Amino acid sequence: MNTMEHPRSRSRVLVVEDDDETRSALSDALEDLGHQVKSEPCAESALTALEHEDVDAVLTDVRMPGMGGIELCRRLSGDRPNVPVVVMTAYGDVDSAVGALRAGAFDFITKPFSVDGVAEVLDNALDRGRSAPPVQRLSSTEVADDSFHGLVGSSPSMRALHQQIGRAAATDSTVLITGESGTGKELVARAIHRASERSGGPFVAVSCAAVPHEILEAELFGHEKGAFTGAVQARIGLFEQASGGTLFLDEIGDMPIDLQPKLLRVLQERRVRPLGASREVLLDTRIVAATNRDLEQGVRSGQFREDLHFRIKVLHLHLPPLRERERDVLELAQHFLPRTGDKVPSLTPEAEQQLIGYDWPGNVRELENAMRAAVALASTGQIGIEELPTTVRTRRGAGIPATERPTTLEEVERRHIEIVLKAVGWNKARAARKLGIDRATLYRKLSRFGLDRPVRTGAR
Repeated sequence: MNTMEHPRSRSRVLVVEDDDETRSALSDALEDLGHQVKSEPCAESALTALEHEDVDAVLTDVRMPGMGGIELCRRLSGDRPNVPVVVMTAYGDVDSAVGALRAGAFDFITKPFSVDGVAEVLDNALDRGRSAPPVQRLSSTEVADDSFHGLVGSSPSMRALHQQIGRAAATDSTVLITGESGTGKELVARAIHRASERSGGPFVAVSCAAVPHEILEAELFGHEKGAFTGAVQARIGLFEQASGGTLFLDEIGDMPIDLQPKLLRVLQERRVRPLGASREVLLDTRIVAATNRDLEQGVRSGQFREDLHFRIKVLHLHLPPLRERERDVLELAQHFLPRTGDKVPSLTPEAEQQLIGYDWPGNVRELENAMRAAVALASTGQIGIEELPTTVRTRRGAGIPATERPTTLEEVERRHIEIVLKAVGWNKARAARKLGIDRATLYRKLSRFGLDRPVRTGAR
């Protein structure tokens, strides 16, 4: 029997629901879909169960006696950040949905729901794993770090960027950061905040693409109790929460067109009106936005307002792609090596040349993944050409069409897994250990990527 036949056959899901009938029905439905299901009647028993076994995803109700689903999500976000959590909320309970996302939930579904709806959300969680929480705050310990922490490189373009960050930090103007995916736009936003007079205030980051469109407005502006169905209490929006500090609007090119005029008004008047409120609140919040999209093209196509584009682009910082920062490649590679294990291997001269010769379509993020893959394969104190990912080892990059390059993190991950499997003779247990994941997760990824051990000629 082919164990790879059903993509869900090895996915273990923990269902946490206090209602016996709902818990039983949901468990049965998920088992029919091919999941291996464990169920618990409360958050406390779920945490106890997770001390003894691993799961690939958690599906939990929000409102339960004792510890609620949001607190459970917060616990799991800290203890098991790689396990995606999907929460179930009552229809229209926006506060609970927002609270769950803030606590680190992967997504939410509203009751009553269909089996197909649950299956779709759960499959997305299992396929993509836990994403970074859409709303993040800079801790006090992070604020104390060096202003350019993480911005590694001594190339002329990086030195110029450091100067631009310094000039931007000296003003209170709105900043737009542009650059390809993986270039480090949020690192630059944090550096601007740390170097500014607002460094003692909060740094609040929100992804305009990660927060569902239907609740993004309430998340940004806040709302009064009773402002809409499900608004059971007043909530302060992110603009107010970032008062005295910086609000980072990541992926602003994905902001819904109907919300853009409201954002424009906030930027123009420096005041915000929470939903359902008769009052306006004066703001003392610095705005930094970022995008990997071509906003000028968005203006031409009608997807982005021209007046908003001008308003957020008072200062503009562009992050060059890594292929234009050849000098920084080895500095970044050495920077990532100590963070991938207890031992710090060195790069052979041949490996260094391969790294320099590759054009890094996934930018700094791809380079970091490549170093992780190389360390996983290294059996000695050195990383040679054979330990590098196939795309880097064969110098696939500048010499091939852009359509053939590994432009997504998923493609990079697929090739990394394939390299590790080949290195251990397709021993899946050893591969899972080297990759730092359990075997169930590896099987799921193998199924998703269509990876299987090559059949030898003449094998039965």
